[in-house]
Amino acid sequence: MIKVVAVIRRKPGLSREEFLRFWQEEHPALVLALPGLRGYRQNPAVEHRKQWPWDGSAELWFDDVRAVKAAFDSPEAGPLRAHEEHFIEALEWFLASETEVLPPSPAA
Repeated sequence: MIKVVAVIRRKPGLSREEFLRFWQEEHPALVLALPGLRGYRQNPAVEHRKQWPWDGSAELWFDDVRAVKAAFDSPEAGPLRAHEEHFIEALEWFLASETEVLPPSPAA
């Protein structure tokens, strides 16, 4: 399993609420349309007195590198990229494998 890990920064002038509406309400349908997608997770940055360099990260799981390439070369990737223009100023990504050291446990 291969994972696309992306960090994103919202467009200047876009409130956190507007950014989250674009990202969490509108964007998932476009991501879920990618062929070969096995999993999708969004990680919005926590509001804090510190200004974080990124507003969040996303993780997309695929079977292998070939499946990632096929997904982002597919016709379904076009609308996804076009939608990102509305709310993302900067996006950096890399491909990763995952090594789970300690699985999350339920809160007590």
